[in-house]
Amino acid sequence: MRPELVESLHQFVTTWKLLVSPFPKKDFTDRSGIAVAWANIPFVFYNTLFLTEELSDAGVLRERMQKITEYLRAHEAPGWAVVCLDYLTGSAAEELAAIAQEEKLAPLPMTGMVGDILPLQPSTLSNLRFVRIGDDTTITDFVDLNSVAYHLPIQAGRSIVKEHTLWQKHAYGFVAYEKDEPVATATAIVNEDCLLLFLVATKPEARRKGYADAVIRHALNAAYEATGIQRTVLHATEAGYPVYQRLGYRPSGRFMGYLPQA
Repeated sequence: MRPELVESLHQFVTTWKLLVSPFPKKDFTDRSGIAVAWANIPFVFYNTLFLTEELSDAGVLRERMQKITEYLRAHEAPGWAVVCLDYLTGSAAEELAAIAQEEKLAPLPMTGMVGDILPLQPSTLSNLRFVRIGDDTTITDFVDLNSVAYHLPIQAGRSIVKEHTLWQKHAYGFVAYEKDEPVATATAIVNEDCLLLFLVATKPEARRKGYADAVIRHALNAAYEATGIQRTVLHATEAGYPVYQRLGYRPSGRFMGYLPQA
């Protein structure tokens, strides 16, 4: 298995466990072949299951995916699952899509990306003001931007607002404001010897103006200046992939997120 692929999945799992660790009703007790990072709150991205095995047999994959959906549907809080497609071969790879359809799981394609790219040239945009995330107001703006971008309920997202541990101990997150309006956000989470770029979002009417690029550069450079870490990883949606490629990231692996259908 390619080292950068192993790194990509490892960073995904361990950063998410770091993310949910402060929540009092959390579960990060791993099951057979499944890593659990479940905050047990209404914000879906904080409740995550990861398939962590290399599998070639469709029968074993079906058993694992059934366990995942049983867990997802047994909890009132919404959650999702992440599968590293490059960990699957043989009949497991061939039948994944059909198994997910059987389990009524909707796919969200992602690409793992990596780069030793820091520091970056700062953005030349002069109409943005960057504020570090760290209080109720900035956390609210962060989660509202992501909720709108990913079509999630605003109030569900705001379930993270009172928990400040991530922002005070592990993350360099920023909201970009145009005048007093929050328009974009990006966060670099310090995890081991990497910076994981996390939940980048832009207000829909503010897209295609370079705002995501600007706040990403600001967040990553702030984390680099504080830690000296040059290596950064992320897991890009199809929409975000070109932005990260222009910054110098390269693909490291293929992933698929799965959310239960209503």
